[in-house]
Formats: sequence, structure tokens, C-alpha cells
Amino acid sequence: MDWDQNALRSNFCHALSEMYKSEVPLYGDLVDVVWEADKKAVQASQKLEGSQGINPDDVLPSRHRVERHGAIRLGTAHELATICRMFAIMGMYPVGYYDLSLAGFPMHATAFRPTTQEALSQNPFRVFTTVLRVELLTERTRKLAQKALGNRNIFTPRLVELLNCAEKRGHLTPEECTEFITNGLETFRWHSKATVNLEEYHLLKAEHPLIADIVSFPSSHINHLTPRTVDIDLVEHLMLDRGMPAKERIEGPPKRICPILLRQTSFKALEETVYFRDVSDTFVKGSHTARFGEVEQRGCALTREGRQLYDDILNGVNSEAAKKALKGTDYDKLLEHRFNIFPDNWSELHAQSLAYFSYKLSSFGETMAEDRTSVSQLGVSSTISLKELVHKGVLIYEPLTYEDFLPLSAGGIFNSNLGSASEFNQLIMSAEQDFSGFQRCLGTPIADEFHLYSEIQRESLESCRQLLNLREITV
Repeated sequence: MDWDQNALRSNFCHALSEMYKSEVPLYGDLVDVVWEADKKAVQASQKLEGSQGINPDDVLPSRHRVERHGAIRLGTAHELATICRMFAIMGMYPVGYYDLSLAGFPMHATAFRPTTQEALSQNPFRVFTTVLRVELLTERTRKLAQKALGNRNIFTPRLVELLNCAEKRGHLTPEECTEFITNGLETFRWHSKATVNLEEYHLLKAEHPLIADIVSFPSSHINHLTPRTVDIDLVEHLMLDRGMPAKERIEGPPKRICPILLRQTSFKALEETVYFRDVSDTFVKGSHTARFGEVEQRGCALTREGRQLYDDILNGVNSEAAKKALKGTDYDKLLEHRFNIFPDNWSELHAQSLAYFSYKLSSFGETMAEDRTSVSQLGVSSTISLKELVHKGVLIYEPLTYEDFLPLSAGGIFNSNLGSASEFNQLIMSAEQDFSGFQRCLGTPIADEFHLYSEIQRESLESCRQLLNLREITV
């Protein structure tokens, strides 16, 4: 492979962000709000009141400012397979399977993202990618969707040529990388002229607004981009102060000392002018609501045990909230109360194996490694437990950032942008997940996110073992 995937991914992410700013100016305002919130949060954490000249980019990790996740909605297996090839060129691979029928959407999804710690540290650009499940549509809508989707091509001919070249030759020239970005952006560009007529659009929308968004346009326009913040509560406050149409609540777990998974909010989707053909084949003015701006605060990745505890708490909250018809602040109070049983300090999260961590040598450990006298200084055999190494101050650990998504959290944001949707039909609510079918369409295996975090954790510990010249570190 003769091109820098990390650089290509970073350049594409930047170009996509600039395009989205021009298409949705309020997204640019949101990026400014995030920067201001991070500045205030950094000042507060370092007790730098009055230091107006501080730049949060000088303090926060380098990946923080460039970090984005986007979301697209695809209509066919061919679109999914091709987008998979496109993302692979940028070092982004499918991770996790999300059955969105559980939230009432006739779709399933994966997240394309980097999978190694090194690539994630360079640029963790990720795209949540949903695909329409036409088998969950009523017959009339299904036929209309298949016809409309069959008549479009969301990829430029040159982009397909570049994909073929990269896969066949194993390299792209700098000029071809530039072309790749230019042509790749067309897949995500907004188009104000629909490919269906007004009557067809209303038919699709009546069954589900997201069906209309997926089927009615000549591209898989990006429907939101998401910058990352260190204080989402402050961002929400600043959004409301500036009159942005912010969501009523922040999705995800409650605010914690030790953040877990992710919390996210957004400004609501904008009503945008769209032109449809009428019966006389003349374009008439209409409107469509789909695109918004989201912001997220990412916490640590949870192990399977941690995720099970999280899901159990959340299911209990949702069950009680449904019985008592709790919403808004009442729901948030219940959520915060129930999450009191989830440990909120790093030592407990580590001791109970509820979260994933990366290990490295402390300064004491580095001295031992340099002297190559680790075993004798510890006074033990060449096999030692992880617990003892941490207790003796040889190893330190830091939480691994959660790089993936929450289906229920995503569903909440989707719902907040749909307005009053029609009743979800029985096809969707009774649907079974189709992991194997989704993976066949991709043409490549879907990585298990728990395995990826576990491998990063294991590799960091193995590196420490080698540096300390130990035979084994038992966990």
C-alpha cells in the first residue's frame, strides 16, 4: 500500500467538514461554540481564570480538535459494498452491528473507523453508516424505493476508477489522492433537487420520514457532523444562550467524574428548500428536514461486563420512566439516581474490570526497565500479577476512549429530528436482526468492538512486560 491512509483520512475529514460548513452554516457556529466551551473548561480545570489568551488546542490531545464523526444513510447493498471499499482506502473498517429496528427504524448499521491505537491517535474520523431494509417496508413503498434507488448512482465514475486502481495496483499517487477526495465528497454532497416527485415523496414520508430521506435524493448526503468536546453540558448551555434550536436533553449516561461511553446532543434538523417535479414534469418548491449538527463528549470504553451493567441500569430506568410517564428533568433525575450504583472512580472501574485501559511504565518502572533489574528489585519471580505491578507503582493505567456508538442514544437524536412521525408498522417492530445479511453485503467481516479494545489493552500490557524483562504478567 503506497499511500498514507492516516493523512488521506485526515484530509478527507477536513474537506468534508468545510463542505458541511458551507452547506449548513449553523454547523460552523456549533464548531465555534465547542471551541469556546473547551477553552472555558480548560481554564477552569487549570484554575486559569482571566487567562483569555489560552488556546485549548495547546492543552488537549492533538486528535481532539480534528475529531469528527459523521452519519450517512444508504439505500442498497451495492451502495454499502462500494462505500466499504471507499472507506478502506482511508483506513476505516466496519466495526459493530447496530439493529435500529429496535428503535423503530427500518434500517441497520455499522461504524466505519480506524481500528488501531496508532491510527486512532492520528485521526479517529468515523462514519455511522445505515442501510435501508427494504424488506421492512410495505409493498407499495418498497416498490417505489427500489425503483428510485435503482435509478441513481451516488458514486462518480472517476471515484470507482480510483477504487479499482488502488485495489489492483496497491498504490495511489498524490494526484490520485487529491482526486479521491474531490470525487469522494460528491457522494456526501447535498442536492436540493429530488429524484422523486412530490406525490412519491409524501408517500415515502408517510411511512417513515427516514425512508423519504434515504430514497428521494441523488446522493447519500451527510446528515450530520459531530465535533468532540470536553464539557457537553457547557456546550448545551452556550447553544441555548445563543438561540440555537438545541435538543431538550443530552443523550447517554448522566454526567460523571469518570465519563463512560459517550454523551451527545445536537441542534435540531433544519427545514430546507427542496424542488420536486410535479405531474407536468416541472420543478415545484417544497421542503425537507433531515440535516443537523451534533456534538459529543466521549468517555471510556466499557468491557462486556461494564456494558451489561450499563444496559441493565438503562433498561430499568426506561421501564420505570415508561410506567410513570417521566420525561425531561424527571427522567434525568431518575437516570442520575439509578447510575449511582455504577462505580465512578478509575480505581474501582479498573479493579472490577468494567472498563478497558492502556498500560505504561511509571517513572519508577522506567528506571527499573533501564537498569534491567526489574525482577530483583521487585523481589519476585519472573512472573507477577498485574495487580501487584500496579500496587507497587511499576505500572500506571489510563482509560481507553470509547470509539463507537450507542444505538439507543442515536435513536433519541433521530427521533428528536423527525417531528411527528407516523405509527411504526408491525414489519419494523417485529423484525429480527440481519447481521449475516448485512455482512454479506459489506463483503468483509464486521469487527467486534470489544475484541478491538481488548487487543489494544493486551498489546499495551505486553509492551510493558517486554520492557520489564518479565516472563509473564498474570491478569
